[in-house]
Amino acid sequence: MRNNNQPSPSSFLCRSAREKDQHLRKKAAVSEQVSANSPEEFLGVPTLPITTQVVLEYHSGRVLPQLSEPRDLFGVTGNSAQVLPRWPQECEVIPEEIHHIDWAPASPEPLSLPVKSSKCSGNSEGQEGTLVYDTQQGLHYFSGSHVKGRLCSLSQASVSLTGPDDTTLLFEGRFESGNLLKAHKVSEFDYELTLRTDLYTVKDTQWFYFQVKNMQAGVRYHFTITNFLKSSSLYEQGQKPLLYSEQKARSLDVGWHRVGQDVSYYCNGRIHLGKPCYSLSWTLLFPFDRDVCYFAHCYPYTYTKLWSHLSDIECNPRCSRFCKIRILCRSLAGNLVPVVTITNPNRDKEAPVKPAVVLSARIHPGETNGSWVMKGILDFLLGESPDAELLRDMFLFKLLPMLNPDGVIVGNYRCSLSGKDLNRNYRSVLRDSFPSVWATQQLVKSLCEERKVLLYCDLHGHSRKSNVFIYGCEGPRQGLRLPLERVFPLMFYKNCPDMFSFQSCTFKVQRRKKGTGRVALWRLGVLNSFTLEISFCGSTVGQRKGTHFSTRDLEMLGIHFCDTLLDYCDPVRTKYNTCLRELQGMLRGDVPVPADSALNDHDAKNKNMDTSHTIESPSGSNSSDSDRPRDRPQDLAERKLLKSRKEINDSRLYRDKEKRSSDMLMKKPPVVSERKHHRTKQKKKDVSSGNETPVSVLYLIFDRERSALTSKCTANSKDHLFKPRKLPGLPHLALIDKTPGRLSPVQFRGTTSQTTASSPPAGVKQSGEEQFSSGSV
Repeated sequence: MRNNNQPSPSSFLCRSAREKDQHLRKKAAVSEQVSANSPEEFLGVPTLPITTQVVLEYHSGRVLPQLSEPRDLFGVTGNSAQVLPRWPQECEVIPEEIHHIDWAPASPEPLSLPVKSSKCSGNSEGQEGTLVYDTQQGLHYFSGSHVKGRLCSLSQASVSLTGPDDTTLLFEGRFESGNLLKAHKVSEFDYELTLRTDLYTVKDTQWFYFQVKNMQAGVRYHFTITNFLKSSSLYEQGQKPLLYSEQKARSLDVGWHRVGQDVSYYCNGRIHLGKPCYSLSWTLLFPFDRDVCYFAHCYPYTYTKLWSHLSDIECNPRCSRFCKIRILCRSLAGNLVPVVTITNPNRDKEAPVKPAVVLSARIHPGETNGSWVMKGILDFLLGESPDAELLRDMFLFKLLPMLNPDGVIVGNYRCSLSGKDLNRNYRSVLRDSFPSVWATQQLVKSLCEERKVLLYCDLHGHSRKSNVFIYGCEGPRQGLRLPLERVFPLMFYKNCPDMFSFQSCTFKVQRRKKGTGRVALWRLGVLNSFTLEISFCGSTVGQRKGTHFSTRDLEMLGIHFCDTLLDYCDPVRTKYNTCLRELQGMLRGDVPVPADSALNDHDAKNKNMDTSHTIESPSGSNSSDSDRPRDRPQDLAERKLLKSRKEINDSRLYRDKEKRSSDMLMKKPPVVSERKHHRTKQKKKDVSSGNETPVSVLYLIFDRERSALTSKCTANSKDHLFKPRKLPGLPHLALIDKTPGRLSPVQFRGTTSQTTASSPPAGVKQSGEEQFSSGSV
């Protein structure tokens, strides 16, 4: 609706310049009268037209309108105020900014020896020692946001030291991506910690990131996190926590590194929401006295760090020729969701339209390894190598490096500020509740209308399986349809055999995964729609067996991804055709699936080593599944009803048809089970000896005295069938051989009875009851 205070453009078309002047003065006078009588004037807020160029600032209780800062030429990072993280208004945030140096060890860090703890009960009665750190959670729903969170003064969460000899550790978690809720001092060097669940939820505790001060060097400290909800973890397989020491970074230039002895993961006997809780415990020696240290589940990658990287890209004049950073949307808290477009401009106006490649990360904020892989992809595409130049010439890249900035800022593991998992709501129409998901889907839809979307990949972290692997999508396999969706994962495995596990890849589309980005965009027509899962721990294959992943490894994984994309689209189709033939051999059983050299306990438990089942198996337990609450029996019953009998029969027909086609390709007879083979052999033996399988025979008896038709059935026994026997209430009847499939219909004409079966033998007296043989039943 047009504002009545503004003159109509059409009114200027038929008036002279003098009339225009009079009209504008009259409208200005009306506007002054309206503003003088408006309630905003009493509040000290002047009435201003709707604009994005004027901002209101408060100085000494007065509201002063000022012009906003101009936007940067190539994006939004020129205005630092726009990229500051916005927090929920009830969150307390410390003023200090946290910075970590980028560092990777010269050699891979080995896994620890698994410790099988015999503990099945902890302090289940709540006797957790002395409370030394506590942050109270605020509202149970999102109501607003501010740049620095809560505007009032910061409360004291840690205890005060009684003197210089006090050895109590000081904890802090009220910074970007931190999530420590409570800390209890059990003994002098033993502490139990409680993590904050995802904001506005009561579940999802896996990610941790907090600060520790006032430690002593050379003293063995024991830490235990007591409120994990997953029944299994990679900490059982040798994963270690991460430590960052500020003094070690300053003196030795060492960043995040793995630490901890006696790392164990076990059920502690506590209950949360009717489910058992699990504890992670470890011991360590701090390297320096009075240091400032940080513990983390994986290498942190914050919202501020992302925008610092994007700002460096925009300041590079070379990158500005083929890289543009724009805003996809704003999150619930008003944080920016960036989209990075990378492609070389077309030199020929008649050049064909480039296919698009869409990559996304951090829809689950606690899966920080996805951001490091995205950083490797971004740096490679912006590089000066011939391969990077070729990729920019061939494709239009759309990179979404952080889809859930709100969750990243507050330290969530899976959810956004809506309290929901964004990667289960791609089918939702609630644009205001899930803005980044809605905008991503609209972006891909618009790309599909104007060009081919060659590939979509969402980067995730996995907390219960080792290595790197892919979840893909494919429909029911009919006839000899080629496994085109599996070519890219197989190429990725060949380019990165020391980290990637093709045996762990699956390509099923499950009902409960229809709301994920992988499935939703696959249904839009994107054939290569993948989820790239990166383990939080490390590798169990190749030369990297038994080692952790570092940030350098994760960035190299992004480079391998780009190399695989080049191989996949190579005009010389040698590699593509080789992988396709190899996949066809795997489906027929001629070529074995590339097996991992070692599987951890969780993988070995859920992995069937049969070749045909391995590449057709469902996804099993990924990071998405592990965080879902266990289904109640009534929920399982409802889910079973969702699958109709027709769907079950159709799936069986598809499997049988595929099996028959595979048998024809292999030129082998169909596989017959041992039991079925024994039955077939026994049947042939009986036929050759003149005996056939006995069946029951139903006899219909007509009683003339009662004028009624009754029935009698013999038992399924050879004695009853092949020997004349007197049935109860019936005369001696000659029982006839009956074979399966042969039917003797009853014929009744008038007062006499006739049967198509042979008549009773001579000498058997007919009574008042007449016999009708209805054949085999």
